Amino acid sequence: MATVEDLQHIGLKTAKILEADRVEGSEKLLKLQVSLGEERRQIVAGIGKTHSPESLIGKTIVIASALEPRMLMGIESQGMLLAASKDGEPVLLTTEHEVEPGTAIR
Repeated sequence: MATVEDLQHIGLKTAKILEADRVEGSEKLLKLQVSLGEERRQIVAGIGKTHSPESLIGKTIVIASALEPRMLMGIESQGMLLAASKDGEPVLLTTEHEVEPGTAIR
């Protein structure tokens, strides 16, 4: 079993989506520019079949921010967007109320 300390190492934080674009050559991947408050990051997420880029702008999501960067189709992803699955479709984890980007999830 994981401990609370294990969860803290993942770096769960809120992030506001500033920009979203489709990744050329992929039906599924979207490239997101997100704000973590004083930091801006790029995340590549496999939600393009169910979410249009324009529908994501301004949403506050939850990301795992303390992961090693990873290359996906030649694009660096600097974190992971968190989503649940309902009937095989991704459902984004968002906040109930507006919170500052970069707020730690506890």
